Amino acid sequence: MVGNVIDRINSEYAKMSKGQKLIADYILKEYDKAAFMTAATLSKLVGVSESTVVRFAYALGYDGYPKLQKDLQEVIQTKLTTAQRLNMMEGLTSDEVVNASFKTDINNLRVTREHINTENLERIVDSIDKARKIYILGTRSSGPLAEFLRYYMNYMNENIRLIRFDGSDIFSQILTANEQDVAIAISFPRYSMRTIEGMTYLKNCGCKVVAITDNEASPPAQIADYTLTAKSYMNSFVDSFVAPLAVINLLIIMLGLRKKDVLFANFNRLEELWQTNDVYATKELDAQITDEDIYE
Repeated sequence: MVGNVIDRINSEYAKMSKGQKLIADYILKEYDKAAFMTAATLSKLVGVSESTVVRFAYALGYDGYPKLQKDLQEVIQTKLTTAQRLNMMEGLTSDEVVNASFKTDINNLRVTREHINTENLERIVDSIDKARKIYILGTRSSGPLAEFLRYYMNYMNENIRLIRFDGSDIFSQILTANEQDVAIAISFPRYSMRTIEGMTYLKNCGCKVVAITDNEASPPAQIADYTLTAKSYMNSFVDSFVAPLAVINLLIIMLGLRKKDVLFANFNRLEELWQTNDVYATKELDAQITDEDIYE
């Protein structure tokens, strides 16, 4: 059976039992909420047995309810507006919200690890290591990920350029890009057109383009020369960037191993500067600070 869960329900609806149609009707109407309900929760809400929910999943061609649930989460990934995401956990208890949130993040990490291709990762590291200049793109919720990547890569390479999307003309920031450069674009659903435009321009300039995104069929991946995928299934209006950040950490570590001598020299020098200029709090300083100092 082909198609996503919504397509399958519409295709098989006429053949369903009365109980299965109750489940189908609820999912079609409230798919954003159903995507993160357990089979037990869904069965109670609809008024059928939990075994009916499981049989419903098998009837649609899935190996079980978790597979149907995963497919439903993928459907809502690109279809929901931010406002619609607010309702995704409505009706769940606090314990169910906690469990759903952690379960989603853990599953994102597990699936991401399973799809990491070491050879592909090494090719990406090679390209970045040899690049004259490295451009990093990421806007909206992906912006902090881009900032994080730039922060650590800046210790290894002085030619890092974080592209600003705060009203600045992005094209003037990448005007001198050429075939000696690499661009790293971070983009997750719903994919920013500003990032896509920047990637396209850099690709046309001859840059090698690396996409960090959620799947190889995504718009950023279609433009990129190399793709690193990280699952970002969300269970509310907040994007789940646990797995994407893990992939970015991995990329930084792999690059750091190539630049070990540079990092060693830079961090030794920085430690001297940090200590001289009291950049970080010390135990001795903490001991000197009294409550009176804090509240003055």
